[in-house]
Amino acid sequence: MTDGLEHLFPALRSANYQVTSPRDVSYNCIAWAADDFGNWWWPSNPPVSYWPPQVPREGTLENFIRAFQMLGYQPCEDGRPEDGFEKVAIYMDSSNTPSHMARQLPSGHWTSKLGDLEDIQHETLDQLEGRDPAYGNAKQFLKRRRQQPLDV
Repeated sequence: MTDGLEHLFPALRSANYQVTSPRDVSYNCIAWAADDFGNWWWPSNPPVSYWPPQVPREGTLENFIRAFQMLGYQPCEDGRPEDGFEKVAIYMDSSNTPSHMARQLPSGHWTSKLGDLEDIQHETLDQLEGRDPAYGNAKQFLKRRRQQPLDV
């Protein structure tokens, strides 16, 4: 299982990461970043993929930002952990098109859904960066106030 991931993302070989859930084709990295585990988010391919109806179905950085603004996120400077905030990172490929998203965990590490493959927890964003078939580079960061758990 991990050999295939390390072949696709060679930087994983020399870094700490762990597979956190098995392969699942019902959601992708954008949905994972949005905390939606039942839809495949992407601006193209309606009705196969979900995209917020108020956001144009064009794969631009601006539209990815708009989609996540619908969830309460706003652009921020970087992916450094900030108390009280959760962050996501948007990766851009060599043609400056969004290609992947990762969500920051409370620990400061990151979690990613790798297409229709597994979900992983990785320490740094650069573990998934690089040229194709990797995702390019994390270039845009968004943050929102961390949701407070309900007291039971």
